Amino acid sequence: MKNNPFIIVLLAVILLFLQRQNIAVAHPLSAAFTNIKISNNVTELTYSIDSLSVIEGIGGDKNEDGELTEKELKPIANRVEEWVEDSLVLEMNDQQQTAELDKLYLEKRADKAVVTLQFKLPGFEDGQTVRLLDGIFTSGNTASSYTNFLTINYDGQISESVIQGKNREWTMLLTANQQEQQSQSASSDSTTQTIPNQHPDSDANHDSWTSFFVLGMNHILTGYDHLLFLLALLIRKQSFKQYAALITAFTLAHSVTLTLSVLGLINLPSNIVEPLIALSICYVALENIFRKEIKFRWIITFLFGLIHGMGFASLLKEMTLPKEALASSLISFNAGIEIVQLAIVLLLLPLLAWFQRSPSYKKGMVAGSILILVMGGFWLIQRLIA
Repeated sequence: MKNNPFIIVLLAVILLFLQRQNIAVAHPLSAAFTNIKISNNVTELTYSIDSLSVIEGIGGDKNEDGELTEKELKPIANRVEEWVEDSLVLEMNDQQQTAELDKLYLEKRADKAVVTLQFKLPGFEDGQTVRLLDGIFTSGNTASSYTNFLTINYDGQISESVIQGKNREWTMLLTANQQEQQSQSASSDSTTQTIPNQHPDSDANHDSWTSFFVLGMNHILTGYDHLLFLLALLIRKQSFKQYAALITAFTLAHSVTLTLSVLGLINLPSNIVEPLIALSICYVALENIFRKEIKFRWIITFLFGLIHGMGFASLLKEMTLPKEALASSLISFNAGIEIVQLAIVLLLLPLLAWFQRSPSYKKGMVAGSILILVMGGFWLIQRLIA
């Protein structure tokens, strides 16, 4: 076993997961939701951010339970307002607009407590450029996971975008539909046009499809529990046909529940879904250790895949996407997940095939599965008592 480099690499990867699990599990994503409704008279901007992010940015969690209550929010309300006003800037033709706070309150969004601030700003007209600059969490551990989901409503036309990583700007040129103006229709429509940012590293102005595709890719890459489940499935020696059945079953299952959850047709609370995801990791690891022969694993993979799909759906459910954009966003988000998942499998299979020919394969597989079991068990306990 000492002479098998695959085992060393495998153990190193799992230990890296263990080292980072306190960050990944405690707060996998800092989620904010911005809704901008633009008209000629007034612009309404609603910004919501999960309460754990507020605690990380401002504090205020007196009982240290990772949640804010109305009682805890009240003393820090002014600091939260200043934090958001200083960090979230809306510009018109490169001129910062003055935001007036209308409301600040705590609410639930898809089982998650969020702090919501409602602002009023001056209106915008056709031909003007709107730019949103987001400076929330520009440094520290949270900066890499911070994601702001934008929904923009201009004269009835709705578009979506995602701000994440270094992509902290969103820009749009408001242009009128000249044909509708000429016909003097009472319900004239407006279209939006994206303007490239000047920052060379920024792609925040990708269209909605690309934004959600990248979001799906990032979501699976930072979903350490989903990745560990996939590794647990693949590490046990199987035929190519069995591997193909596993991947197909997992893909179909989580695609189904991802879609149904976002559409609101099924709704299982996160305090049930998250422990079940951890349980799926433990179960597959135990199978690897104790079962002499694995048959029909695709069935259990399909069943657990249904649970993992509900976990994938949590982000889009929190966004409350408009119906007009739901199909496109859902397809692109799921496509991003599938592309990364397929790439991981294609990279792992040749390495696994080589590893499985090694005399020390069985010992290495059991050792790796034990580590996977330990991590899955830790997550299970943590999520049950959270």
